[in-house]
This record gives sequence, structure tokens and C-alpha cells, in this order.
Amino acid sequence: MSPTTRKIVCFSDFDGTIFMQDTGHVLFDNLGCGEERRRLLDEQIKSGERSFRDVSEEMWGSLRVPFEDGFQIMEKELDIDPGFQEFHQFCVDNDIDFNVISAGLKPILRKVLDTFLGQQEASRIQIVANDAEIRSDGSEWKPIWRHDTELGHDKALSVKEGRAQAAESALDGEIPLIIFIGDGVSDLPAAREADVLFARKGLRLEEYCIENNIPYIGFDSFADVKREVQAIMKEDQQKTGGVGKPARFNPRANMWRRISSRQAVSWNDIFGGPYSWRLLMLICHRFPSLLLQLLRRRIRCSSGPRASRNIIRRAR
Repeated sequence: MSPTTRKIVCFSDFDGTIFMQDTGHVLFDNLGCGEERRRLLDEQIKSGERSFRDVSEEMWGSLRVPFEDGFQIMEKELDIDPGFQEFHQFCVDNDIDFNVISAGLKPILRKVLDTFLGQQEASRIQIVANDAEIRSDGSEWKPIWRHDTELGHDKALSVKEGRAQAAESALDGEIPLIIFIGDGVSDLPAAREADVLFARKGLRLEEYCIENNIPYIGFDSFADVKREVQAIMKEDQQKTGGVGKPARFNPRANMWRRISSRQAVSWNDIFGGPYSWRLLMLICHRFPSLLLQLLRRRIRCSSGPRASRNIIRRAR
């Protein structure tokens, strides 16, 4: 019997999380633009000189090898987290939905999982990632982006969609528990949508969480994640009986869920708390494009349209 009756949905990054290496980096360094050029392009992303989507298209476009030739390199160089298979079986045994969420290409991720886990086990894992068109002769590797954004895949939106689907299948009065597992800052938008965040120790996501006082659980392997999830499930059942809000509930994620709903919410609903202006300044600094989107499409400012226009000008 499951230690909790609550619906649990787990999202995990792929590169650097489930697998210790980055599948794209393995391909680019060995068969594409080369490590030196790839590192330069990575710096252009970090500096804001170019978008992730723009740089990624150049990286993938540098490949001129058939898919199978590229996969042979990945098969030799990739290492799976030693605790992952046990954790995934734990999810299967406890009816926890497990999803890979990635900025990579779905055909590559599916092939890697099929090979390392076996097709039967891998078929239980949903992959939420960009698609791709890869010519049989390897003359073109073209990403088919999941979303029309600078990132190509809005992981936060995908997590929201997963949460909504889970809520539809949940029992009355039950709010699903969302878990996210990652390693890098690129995971942060999706991580903010989770109730429980796991960050691989010693990497950038953990550093960012420490710098910004973001609650997280550090892990070295998925064996650590399994142990912590077991404890969380037990705690939730004891405190809530699986009904209402989870014991580990992220009110910030709940706020974004309200914003993303079809009904408009008032400015005071979001920024009416004791830390309202601190929150607003953080959004302006970290996510200016998100703020503009919220102001233009979702938020009905209680101070009137003129105040809304003034805030939008300041956010630019």
C-alpha cells in the first residue's frame, strides 16, 4: 500500500541530472562545432548576447553525421546516475507520475533511455522536450521548438500543464504534490513551479538557491531523492491524510497558478502582502519579460490603466 493517498507528479531534468553528462555537449564536442566553439556559444547565452534558442540552432546545425553515428558516441560517454533506476521503479510502485522535462531533443532522449533502461521500463517515462527533424544522411539536425520563445521550451509552462492534468484526475479536495529535480539555472523557471525542489549538490542550481534563499533539498544521487520522497510522503499522509494542501506546499507556485488561470486577478491579490514591493523588484530584475506578460495579459491593476502603463514603462 502506498504511504500516501495524494497524487504526486515528478518532473526531472535530463542532462546533468538523470545522466551525468549533457547529451548535446557530447555530440557538439566530438562531432560538431567542437568544445572550444561550444564553450564560446555557452558564454554568449550567459551574457545575454544571444538567446538560448539562437545558439542552440547553431550548435545543432553544426552536426553533419547520421543519427546512429552520433548515438554511438553518446553510448560510450554517457553515465546514468547510479540510483536512478531504483528511484524510477519506486515511482512506478507508488503510482508517482515520472516525467523527463528537457531543453534537448526528444528523439535523442528517447533513444538514450531505451538503450540504458530497456524499452519496457523507458516506455513508462513521458518525455516533455523539443522535437527534431534529423535527415537520414545526417546532413541536417533541426530542432522543432516546443514553444515560440527565446528558450524554445518553456519548462515552467510544461510543469503548469502537467499540474493541471494531475488536478483533473485527482480526487475531490486533493491538490497534487509537484516535485522537480534538476541541476542548473536553466531549470529554475520550472523549479519555481514545484512544491518540492531537489538540486544536485555542488552545481549551479544549488548555488543559486543558496544565494537567493530558495528552499531546496540537495542530493548526490537519486538514492538520496528516493529516501527524501519516502519521508515526504509519510509526512504528508500523517499531517493531511492526502486531502487539501500538501504538507510541503509552495505558496509562490500557487500564486503563479492563479495568475496563469483564465480569470484575471487583481494586482492586490499578488502584491498585497508584507513583501509585495520586494517581490515586485525581484521579478523586475530577474524576469522582466515575464512581468510584462503578466501586466499586459493577466493582471487587472486595481489602481487603473494609467498606473498599469507606468509600471510597464518602468519594467522595460
